[in-house]
Amino acid sequence: MEELLWQRPSRCADSSNCPEVAITGNTVYIRSSLLPSSTAQLTLTEWRDLLTGVRNGEFDV
Repeated sequence: MEELLWQRPSRCADSSNCPEVAITGNTVYIRSSLLPSSTAQLTLTEWRDLLTGVRNGEFDV
C-alpha cells in the first residue's frame, strides 16, 4: 500500500484519541489515533453518505 497522508480534525490538536482520515484516488481510509494499524476503507460515495449522516444527526444517541 502506498504511504498515506493522515489528517485529523483541527479540534483534536494533540489529543491521543482522534479520528484520522487519508484520501487517495477513489478511496477514503479512516482510523483511530489510538489504534492506527486498524483502518477502514470507504469509497468516495460511502464517505459522502457517512458525512451526510453525521451532519443530519443519524448517529446521535
